[in-house]
Amino acid sequence: MRILHTSDWHLGRIFHGVHLTDDQAHVLEQLVQLVGEARPDVVLIAGDVYDRAVPPTEAVKLLDEVLSRILIDHQTPVLMISGNHDSPERLAFGRRLLEGQGLHLVGQLNDHLKPIVIEDAYGPVYFCPIPYAEPPLVRERLGIANAHGHEEAMSALVKQVSSRIPDDVRRVILTHAFVAGGTESESERPLSVGGAGTITTSHFMPFHYAALGHLHQPQAAGAEHIRYAGSLMKYSFAEATHRKSVTLVEMDACGKVAFEEIALSPRRDVRCVEGYLNDILSAPPNAPGREDYLMVTLKDTGAILDTIGKLREVYPHVLHIERPHLTAGGELRRPAHDHRRLSESALFASFYADVTGSPLTAAQEEAFAEKVDEMYRKDREVPV
Repeated sequence: MRILHTSDWHLGRIFHGVHLTDDQAHVLEQLVQLVGEARPDVVLIAGDVYDRAVPPTEAVKLLDEVLSRILIDHQTPVLMISGNHDSPERLAFGRRLLEGQGLHLVGQLNDHLKPIVIEDAYGPVYFCPIPYAEPPLVRERLGIANAHGHEEAMSALVKQVSSRIPDDVRRVILTHAFVAGGTESESERPLSVGGAGTITTSHFMPFHYAALGHLHQPQAAGAEHIRYAGSLMKYSFAEATHRKSVTLVEMDACGKVAFEEIALSPRRDVRCVEGYLNDILSAPPNAPGREDYLMVTLKDTGAILDTIGKLREVYPHVLHIERPHLTAGGELRRPAHDHRRLSESALFASFYADVTGSPLTAAQEEAFAEKVDEMYRKDREVPV
């Protein structure tokens, strides 16, 4: 069995004010070509297909085009689940009609989670799709009273779907979660604000392969057969050193897997540049990377007029500039923390302390976390 594992496309993403649909289309063209060349038996998309619950029109059109080419032109089935950025109801629209074309969409959580069976020369492989689900939703829809956190919720869901798999068959799980010990990235939205959003690898050990989504860096999670494919592209400057890829998995008759990370080449890379302004501007006209998305950190200490304008004459896609020397005691006072690297709770706690002069109490932190979790749930459950 040959499996192509990908995740976290985040179609419709806006990066420092730039709409990335054309960049995403460029990378997805490579994915479609890879399907034609590698001839996988199935493509797995492990959640966060869209960047938000109500995606822009161009993102929906791009997804329709990509899936149509994989399913119709290459006759390759696709299993796709919802992630924490997706609206489960919107993503799974028309799922029963599309199953006949080989597109298996699992968005909404219900008590009918069941494996999807795909055959190869050695017999059946049972694929277990588990969409992202918050613990309150698991308690409500499945009636599992002890699903107080993500750990208990995942345990209940895995038990439910595993109960429908025969013994001694090959099995693959597809889910969207934060496995403890995984390396986070700046561009990921936390799965839980006030509590533990992580789960342990123990849920996935009985499976021959675990295709995970959520973390944006390709990586193993506790065992080599438990893997994140990573995001389609670099979605923050903190990911500048990442090597984005999709994972091609080979499974033999006994369920033993081997994998290969196949790199994706972006239309424009995401890079961080540091130096003095004159040195940066003196790059030769044919220097590679002039069209990349850049964050520029300047070492200059004096005043500079129209910094962004000067830089964009040479690098037209400079998106962010930092001046580290502009700190307290210098020309300007910078915030104590970089707000882009703070969670919602830490950001609100900082704001509250600045306004009131007092730190948040434990009760206030808990109330704020519950409210934010409630807002995220409502955002993901926008009715069709």
